[in-house]
Amino acid sequence: MTTIGIGVIGMGWMGQVHSRGYNQIKDRFYDSGIRPRLVICADDVEHRARSSQDRFGFEQSTTHWREVIDHPEVQAVNITAPNGMHLEMVRAAAAAGKHVLCEKPVGRDPQQTIAAYEAARDAGVITGVGYNYRWAPLVQYARQLIESGELGTLTHYHGRFLNGYAGNPNGFLSWRFEAEHGLGTLGDLLSHAIDMAHMLVGPIGRLTASRETFIKQRPIPQPGVGTHYDVATGNEPKGDVTNEDYVSVIARFVNGVQGILEACRVINGAKCDMSFEVHGTKGALKWTMEEMNVLHYQRRNDATPAQDGYLRLLSGPAHPFHNRFNPAWGLNVGYDDLKVIEMYNFLDGIVTGQQGEPGLKAAYDVAQVENAIIRSWDSERWETVQY
Repeated sequence: MTTIGIGVIGMGWMGQVHSRGYNQIKDRFYDSGIRPRLVICADDVEHRARSSQDRFGFEQSTTHWREVIDHPEVQAVNITAPNGMHLEMVRAAAAAGKHVLCEKPVGRDPQQTIAAYEAARDAGVITGVGYNYRWAPLVQYARQLIESGELGTLTHYHGRFLNGYAGNPNGFLSWRFEAEHGLGTLGDLLSHAIDMAHMLVGPIGRLTASRETFIKQRPIPQPGVGTHYDVATGNEPKGDVTNEDYVSVIARFVNGVQGILEACRVINGAKCDMSFEVHGTKGALKWTMEEMNVLHYQRRNDATPAQDGYLRLLSGPAHPFHNRFNPAWGLNVGYDDLKVIEMYNFLDGIVTGQQGEPGLKAAYDVAQVENAIIRSWDSERWETVQY
């Protein structure tokens, strides 16, 4: 049995999801012998830090994030603070020899993400990053089908993350809407779609991109009140939205696959359409987080081409990680379960001393694509990704 001391920085919704995930590992991955120990949590809002300590069973809480890194019993630092704070925290944790799991997009901008990766790499610590959609059992199965050649030679790919969480113009002007704290939809949503494309298809070679901000002002929240999911009464003063609501990309992958990537945070209709469609010479796959326990799979049948439509596959115990949560076909795995898998794989890397995926190198690769996208916004031309 191996106990690993955990410190979590940032106890908003995502910090709570991560903390809950660590608490689930003893049950869901009991046979691994990994036992997370929730040592200390930090949040600059005192009541949130204290309530999180009580709620999740941390031994201590603090309003000073450096106390998490300096704590002698903390071996792994989990960062879920606002994006603009990530680089300083990653650097401090890496310098202290602490392993680091950081939420995407890791940095306020691609340069910060690259710097965070380099700091962790140079320190030799194990890292993880919150690209949790990778861990859906049917996404992992889709990866297996692609790698085994079941789709033949890949031809084109469509990845998107359409999520209308910010569609209400009275949604609070949280840090997510301010360029001083980071990118908008490019960092928040499209980073997931880029990572998924990298995992399923491979690196992107060249691209051209566009952007738009549809809701240009939002109500200003009070400190510690309101997240990007909350809505104001309508009487609050407003401030400017300074980053992008929408991003679209036409991409050419290094291996010749043609692609389209798209993300929007203010769209109507879609709620969490983090999805992909991948096509090859022998078949196709499509999946969306809105139905994460369903994979549509088509294999070309030359003998009876009229019957070549998609088959609807349900997640079940034959698919990676599904049976960690239930033993039956069609009994659903949920969002929080993906975070449990993410936390487990990060801690397993610490125990084995082997860097797993996705680590901060995956975030570095996404950041280089984001750099090319930003260059394309400015040039209005095709740009080459420089990994």
